[in-house]
Amino acid sequence: MFLVAGLGNPGEEYALTPHNLGFLTVDRLAERHGIRVTRRDSQALVGVGEIEGHRVMLAKPQTFMNLSGGSVAPLMAKHEIGNGRLIVIYDELDLGWAALRIKPKGSAAGHNGVKSVISSLKTDEFTRVRLGIHPGHPISDGADFVLSPFRRAQMKELDELTGYAADAVRSIIAEGVEMAMTKFNRRAPGSQTEEE
Repeated sequence: MFLVAGLGNPGEEYALTPHNLGFLTVDRLAERHGIRVTRRDSQALVGVGEIEGHRVMLAKPQTFMNLSGGSVAPLMAKHEIGNGRLIVIYDELDLGWAALRIKPKGSAAGHNGVKSVISSLKTDEFTRVRLGIHPGHPISDGADFVLSPFRRAQMKELDELTGYAADAVRSIIAEGVEMAMTKFNRRAPGSQTEEE
């Protein structure tokens, strides 16, 4: 079984903020594949179903972002899911808005939610789907920015971004990380250079 964990913060006030792109992508996957993410398990809301013939558990940790590992690690232990079958979806301030990067492993790059998952699992070898949120102009306070509501222009593009991210996750499950990276890694629209 795969575990697809979208990172975010519980609560209505955080629902439509950049830091909740992981949750929003899990919601999109749930909607597309008829999976109800409503059961409580290991401090997460979870639902189990099938994507491309594979059993998949979708999860939205309810621990708040910076403690995500305290939910992801117990879920994996309880359901005997190996690191190679974990996919973590989250926002990435180092990437321009609407960019997408799939990575098979690596550091947290300053993302506290991912840092928590790495610390709890004691490994950085799991697949990530990083969704760019940088607006393309200087940000004075990154913490404030990721918890502020999406701007109107972003709201219009949110549907496309979460749909694209859901397609990327489906590809990882069906075809493997390498193929999905080739198909779905993209720069922010209109950007010339981008940090990896």
